[in-house]
Amino acid sequence: MSLLAIRRFPDPILKRPTRYVQRFDTQLKRLIDAMIQTMHSHPRCVGLAAPQVGSAWRIAVMDSSRHPKTTTTSGLITLINPVIDEQKDQTVQREGCLSIPDFTANVRRATRVHIKAINQSGTPFEIGLSGLEAIIAQHEIDHLDGKLFLDSVENVKTDVFRRKAYL
Repeated sequence: MSLLAIRRFPDPILKRPTRYVQRFDTQLKRLIDAMIQTMHSHPRCVGLAAPQVGSAWRIAVMDSSRHPKTTTTSGLITLINPVIDEQKDQTVQREGCLSIPDFTANVRRATRVHIKAINQSGTPFEIGLSGLEAIIAQHEIDHLDGKLFLDSVENVKTDVFRRKAYL
């Protein structure tokens, strides 16, 4: 399986809301497998949304176990048609994105979320995430809604930073 190219801002697909997945077939499985492989090919990458690889489907993959600051992890999670139905508590944390490689920013996010989604077999599930996993899920679901992390920055002058290192 080959790696997928990462779309970078200002590619218009990154600002468009995605379409809900209706068919759970081999084509969908191939896309998800390629997304996982692409995510794992980038050091420290912990999440990837379908628009970042040129797909308009509402799909995201995440794996917080790859980040050095992870204390607890649910491992690899595939989210199809995810909806966040509950958010609690908040923190401000530095975020980066493969689609905006030259910048990072301080972004306010909930530290606990409850998500309803479908797995790649077509089975609905619910999951509660906290800490870094909650932040990753919100970042990826924002991509599915046509939002980038820079859209959530409170103050562009004080909260956006040029990336110093590429890992």
